[in-house]
Amino acid sequence: MVSTTRALGSRHEAYEVLAALRDRIETTPWRGERGRTALRVLRAHLNFAEIAGGPLHHASERQTAEEAGISRTTLRAVYELILKPRGWLRRLRAGHGREGSTWYLNDGNNRCSRASSPSHVRTTQFPPDPALEEWPTPETATAADIDSTVIGRLMGHDAFTHHGLGSSALMIISALHLRSGQTVEELVGSSSVSRATAYRTLRRIAVHGLVRQDGQTWALTPRTLEGIGVPTRASRSTPGGVPALGWDALAHAYGTAGVAARRKALHSAERAVYRRALERLADHRGKAVVIVRDGRKVLVPAPRADEIPAPWCAPDGSVLDPATGRRAADWRVATDGRLILITSADQRSYDELAAAHAQALSEWESAA
Repeated sequence: MVSTTRALGSRHEAYEVLAALRDRIETTPWRGERGRTALRVLRAHLNFAEIAGGPLHHASERQTAEEAGISRTTLRAVYELILKPRGWLRRLRAGHGREGSTWYLNDGNNRCSRASSPSHVRTTQFPPDPALEEWPTPETATAADIDSTVIGRLMGHDAFTHHGLGSSALMIISALHLRSGQTVEELVGSSSVSRATAYRTLRRIAVHGLVRQDGQTWALTPRTLEGIGVPTRASRSTPGGVPALGWDALAHAYGTAGVAARRKALHSAERAVYRRALERLADHRGKAVVIVRDGRKVLVPAPRADEIPAPWCAPDGSVLDPATGRRAADWRVATDGRLILITSADQRSYDELAAAHAQALSEWESAA
């Protein structure tokens, strides 16, 4: 609900809130491939929030998918399985026409992982988290320690798509950028990857000259993060081994070059089809309503179809009959601002109807 969002008194306070959110994101373990994908989506929303100047921001699914470097199908799964249930994101208003959805970025205080259940604290392994599909162990359940700015700059590149270096490479590179010279055991905790994934990923990115090994520790080579706008913290006094290839060359090596461009082209085509559909609907306009005020004709703007006039809305989400002013028991206002009719023949709850309505709307927009 909008009423549960935090009121910010100034832009400086808003940036302090975003900085605290960034710290929370960077120290939260993001286990499993889906968890790492959720981090990419959350970092995309943090980018939008920083541009907007506060946790309240606007973003469409296509815009977020392009920023995070993933498909819309993956994006929706991450929304519904991880980010929304765990309180990281709330959609306050669904997008319509040329406007993206209105989102509120929160601190993830609704997380409910089985790994933190008191009944399992003495075991060495815990049941898998159903959302992340991974068996957390004590070494991977500790706080993470990454630089999400690195992830935000690299995640949209073709080199880090699912069939390229992937999200595990992003996590390890960001962890080593924040603190160089870590052992594999330390990386398991700081980057929230399993031991096997850490070894496999380090070997793969070492071949491309992105990391170097010094005894039992690993560090980024000096040229790894050149050109992405973050300061290089790797030591320049030690040889870097094989020079790092350009990100474009890495994308070509993995056969993922052009994935982001094709995704943007697809989204542009979808937007064009959707806008043409809206234009066709707009052609069926009703008669304009004009009033005369101070001798001048003033056009009365028609209410948007997806908005409920304020006089119709009661504070508890019920609907007031505009004719009588009394509550209409059969009607409710959904979280996206649309009316939902609940009849005695319908056995579904209001929440189930709202979810069905949101799914139907999403399917219609996808088809459009």
